[in-house]
Amino acid sequence: MLVQVLDDSDDPDVQLLIKAEVLKWQQKGVRILYRNRLIRSGYKAGNLKSAMSCDYVEDYEFVALFDADFQPGPDFLKKNIPYFKGNDDVALVQTRWAFVNKDENLLTRLQNINFSFHFEVEQHVNGVFINFFCFSGTAGVWRITALEECGGWMDRTTVEDMDIAVRAHLCGWKFIYLNDVKCLCELPKSYEAYKKQKHRWHSGPMQLFRLCFLDILRSKVVCYVPGIMSILNILPAPRSFPFIVPYLLFENTMSVTKFNAMISGLFKFGSSYEWVVTKKLGRSSEGDSIAFSENETHPLVERNGLGGSSSESDITELNKLEAAKKFGKRKRNRLYSKELALAFILLSASVRSLLSAQGIHFSFLLFQGITFLLVGLDLIGEQDVIEVSWVHDPAFPGNFVWLLYKHSTY
Repeated sequence: MLVQVLDDSDDPDVQLLIKAEVLKWQQKGVRILYRNRLIRSGYKAGNLKSAMSCDYVEDYEFVALFDADFQPGPDFLKKNIPYFKGNDDVALVQTRWAFVNKDENLLTRLQNINFSFHFEVEQHVNGVFINFFCFSGTAGVWRITALEECGGWMDRTTVEDMDIAVRAHLCGWKFIYLNDVKCLCELPKSYEAYKKQKHRWHSGPMQLFRLCFLDILRSKVVCYVPGIMSILNILPAPRSFPFIVPYLLFENTMSVTKFNAMISGLFKFGSSYEWVVTKKLGRSSEGDSIAFSENETHPLVERNGLGGSSSESDITELNKLEAAKKFGKRKRNRLYSKELALAFILLSASVRSLLSAQGIHFSFLLFQGITFLLVGLDLIGEQDVIEVSWVHDPAFPGNFVWLLYKHSTY
């Protein structure tokens, strides 16, 4: 087994942290490599294409992919690889996502409803009946032969996962979906990050539609009628049933972003090719980080001579920071003009409906207008608080250590 850590960052501190972690595992005998591209073309697809073009990849039959915030279990491969045995026409085994912060705020709860339906119904049913569904971009295992046969990773759209899945299906390959195998990850907790993610996810498919439309017409096309889809979305997440009304109102609100993204992708507007990384906080790996800090000193600390001889654990050091001087600045809410404009229109219409005694119209327009208003004022999700602390370490006279880190507030 070979592990490749693909880093497209241009932050030297981030690169040092990753290199230190890779070095730690190399010293334990794990075959793991760190790759950082100097020319970062093609975003994620370009990064994957670069990694798969290495000579040593020729010795391997399968490749498992994970985004940085995903945390697969130690038995992940044991639960996936057996499905390839005896099924030479299977190209992909996809597992389900599970979210560590699904109950963090209203926004993450609404996302959990959406994803629960997507994985438990859409992916599951498509996998059982037609052996095809859209690759989720992560937490899946591909047969390398299938990737090569359908042209490999391409950076012609911002949805490289859907692109490779469509091309593989058109080449006759089949997919298997495992709903009972879950991989922990994290949901974006702010509306700003969620909106940008949705824009990319809806703009990219329209780019792909434009590129693959004729190929799809010449192939066996699968069609289905999504009857009462909005109501059915809630069934795989029964605990979220009290949020069904906010969910429907929120999904209507997101139609503005989705429609804008689809038009952008279809007509190749500038923003359709913009790749913005979804901001997350690394919640899925906090436990591992704490456990590691309790057991050994970080290689970077040892290498730079900032620790080494200290007998106190990192957790004790973190407790000392509580007494340090801190100051924080709350990030201002962003204003979203399109959502605010629609909120004004809907609320105005609700007033007119009330005056004309159209009660049922009034209720819908009022609540939908309020939803647009809350989203437009960025009052859904969380805001970030940036705190800066300086700590004087008596072990290093005359030196000060500046710490920059993030906290979240509701």
